[in-house]
Amino acid sequence: MSRPLFRRSGPARPATLRDLQSSGWESVPVKEELRRNLVARIRSGERLFPQVHGYDTTVIPQLENALLAGHDVIFLGERGQAKTRLIRSLTGLLDEWMPIVAGSEINDDPYHPVSRHARDLVDEHGDATPIRWVPSDARYGEKLATPDTSIADLIGEVDPIRVAEGRYLSDELTLHYGLVPRTNRGLFAINELPDLAERIQVGLLNVLEERDIQIRGHKIRLPLDLVLFASANPEDYTNRGRIITPLKDRFGSQIRTHYPLDPDVEMHIVHQEATMPTVADLEVRVPSFMSRVIAVLSHQARQSPHLNQRSGVSVRLSVTNHEAMTANAVRRALRSEELEAVPRISDLEALVAATSGKVEVESLDEDRDGEVVDRILRAAVLEVFRELVPTDLHRPIIDAFEGLDGVSTGEDIGSAAYVYMAAEEVPALKPAVDALLEGESSNGPAMVASAVELVLEGLHLSKRLNKHAAGPRARYAARA
Repeated sequence: MSRPLFRRSGPARPATLRDLQSSGWESVPVKEELRRNLVARIRSGERLFPQVHGYDTTVIPQLENALLAGHDVIFLGERGQAKTRLIRSLTGLLDEWMPIVAGSEINDDPYHPVSRHARDLVDEHGDATPIRWVPSDARYGEKLATPDTSIADLIGEVDPIRVAEGRYLSDELTLHYGLVPRTNRGLFAINELPDLAERIQVGLLNVLEERDIQIRGHKIRLPLDLVLFASANPEDYTNRGRIITPLKDRFGSQIRTHYPLDPDVEMHIVHQEATMPTVADLEVRVPSFMSRVIAVLSHQARQSPHLNQRSGVSVRLSVTNHEAMTANAVRRALRSEELEAVPRISDLEALVAATSGKVEVESLDEDRDGEVVDRILRAAVLEVFRELVPTDLHRPIIDAFEGLDGVSTGEDIGSAAYVYMAAEEVPALKPAVDALLEGESSNGPAMVASAVELVLEGLHLSKRLNKHAAGPRARYAARA
């Protein structure tokens, strides 16, 4: 029998238990619901996580295996690896709507109610029991594990107000359910699980194995139907906290996440997540080579021996740096009254402040933070220059500087001056500039200025040109 999903634009949803039975709706466990909808996605070729990039051949196949197997899952990875986003996105594998007994605190299945309230309601009204429909996104619960998290938060507690109203302590209706039972017939996630006190972790053992809960010694068996997910940072997993062995044993799958393995993937994430400043009468463009500098900077940071790699270098670093670089370009364009804001190499000075707060420098000298970040930034610029500017274009530029006193760059120099530089002062720059701007949506003056600065800085970092920085300006000249 096919199972109607009662979509928002579909037919009216049943309002009573009798109507629900007549509709042909069938009740299945959450794990089976996830499995069925995942199978449909795989067969259709539809992407499971369209907003998550870089995991198509690593993490996602492991997650698909876990869902097909009906496992509870723990994601193990450093900060900024989309662990929580992966978990939250799984609500897309739930049916669009789910019926519950009206007024139920724990999403009671109309066919198999488990709470005292729902059982009494079905006994009283029978086929006329009112039904309420819950959307898929309301079937997700989440808790950030903190040392002060209690059993009452997760499982439940006796509600003193209900006792004061005249109920006996032994009455099941005095219970106030915690986050886990309130997510019955859904997905529940615990972020940073090792931070959860070990005695509280014990309270989850029955949830994962026997699928029931016990509250304050009440003689009730409340069978829950849910899938449990958790996340943990490897550093916390082994040093700051731990997951008790019996709890770890109850998770079916442990999946290791990772940072983007390729700068192109990191650039894709940055373009998806970063916000662009919106200013009236000012067009903001970011050349792909400048976005690439940002992505390569993060990859260089993840390999640097001067940074604490156990704490990780989050993808959020790339997003923040991209936003800081663009904001500096906008500020510069506003002051120079230009109509287009395009980031240049001179705008990368804004990245030091944005980067320092997101990485941990391993040095006994606290004053070295800026120096370490600047060194990583220079390495990123040099790598992008070598990758995008063909080496056969370097020599003509170097030869042209032999007959010049040098050229100046800086945020106080307008884009028109760079265009004149490439066309009249150093015509040898033009082929390299054209190579950088190939495929860009614009090759206007501001884009030319950005390309010129990258070429000059790349030649300096390659030790082919000298650079003298003074205040907001830098001067490039031939090497002595």
